[in-house]
Amino acid sequence: MRKSSDNDWDEVWIGASIATLAAGAGSYGSIEDAALAVRGERIAWIGTAAEARRRAAAQGATIRDGQGFWITPGLIDCHTHLIYGGNRVAEFEQRLCGVSYEDIARAGGGILGTVRATRAASNTELYESALVRLKRLMAEGVTSIEIKSGYGLTLDAERRLLQVARDLGEDQPVSIKKTFLGLHSLPPEFSTDRQAFVREVTGPWLQSLAAAGLVDAVDAFCENIAFTASETEQLLEAASNLGLRAHLHAGQLSDMGAAQLAAKWTALSADHLEFLSADGAGAMAAAGTVAVMLPTAYFTLRQTHPPPVALLRQAGVPLAVATDCNPGTSPCTSILLALNMACTLFGLTPEEALAGVTRHAACALGVLDEVGTLEVGKRADLALWRIERPAELCYALGANPCVAVMHRGKVREPA
Repeated sequence: MRKSSDNDWDEVWIGASIATLAAGAGSYGSIEDAALAVRGERIAWIGTAAEARRRAAAQGATIRDGQGFWITPGLIDCHTHLIYGGNRVAEFEQRLCGVSYEDIARAGGGILGTVRATRAASNTELYESALVRLKRLMAEGVTSIEIKSGYGLTLDAERRLLQVARDLGEDQPVSIKKTFLGLHSLPPEFSTDRQAFVREVTGPWLQSLAAAGLVDAVDAFCENIAFTASETEQLLEAASNLGLRAHLHAGQLSDMGAAQLAAKWTALSADHLEFLSADGAGAMAAAGTVAVMLPTAYFTLRQTHPPPVALLRQAGVPLAVATDCNPGTSPCTSILLALNMACTLFGLTPEEALAGVTRHAACALGVLDEVGTLEVGKRADLALWRIERPAELCYALGANPCVAVMHRGKVREPA
């Protein structure tokens, strides 16, 4: 894509290769020996290096040497549980000794173990521990991230988690979307009356948090060890009535029709999808619901039933990729590792995987009009990489070739 703007430029990167990741723009949307100009928070121009030199000289714009680096859209981690107390390393050992994730959860561990630690943690402790994880992701080119609540499971505790997420976005050069994961696990206070809990979550809790501006979307764990399709639908309907979009943990351990439910309520995304029928994939495609692949959770749980990527491709469902950063099933703070595993474990091509952390991840958060591709008029969120070709971002294990990151038109060095 080569477009221009009549506005003056604040600065221009010249002599880089650009992967716009724009839909229909060819392999990665690649432009070699290219240039990208920024004005304020927006991309003002994309074109050839030779033309950029002429224009920059005439305008007196600041010139940055692209040094042959690759420029991509800023990466987007569209599914995380970044804020929590404690860790679950003891359960990691249990699983390695043969205890299943489901058995741990039914014995009061799993999510409820993290709930106890999270409730006991101070706001400062939650903020500082989450900040460490956030900076690791930011250092790998992440400029937008979704953060779920769900480890409080009281109104006040859920509010604290969402407030910490808001504060991180205000303090750090990264854009944050806040998701109320109200139906994550049944807390002990409601162990004898789960419908009362569902009523609280879908009624006064959601209304209070949404009124405070703390909720961008809702989520639920629709699974045989968590919440039924009927209970989940109560949350999706309540969110719809408030004008809120939804995500859904769907098909991680079994197919309960959660993908169809997500599609029915035009959810932004259905996430995990290890167990998914053709009907579910078709419903998602018709609704425009994105499939979010979470390979590091699949790897950590040592699952053997991967998502049906070929089925999703055939149905035309967009494929996003995310870390699922959480203490129990995906203690991962590397989006680049998630890219590699999406390719090696799930069979995505490198171009599909990169689209999954840019264009399709933006779709999964409902922000494609702003970010996710490098196009004139979009927000200047981008990452610079010392690589020879875009596929290299999916190739190396434990390497971070990120040179610099721009968020809202301002450059930040990787941490």
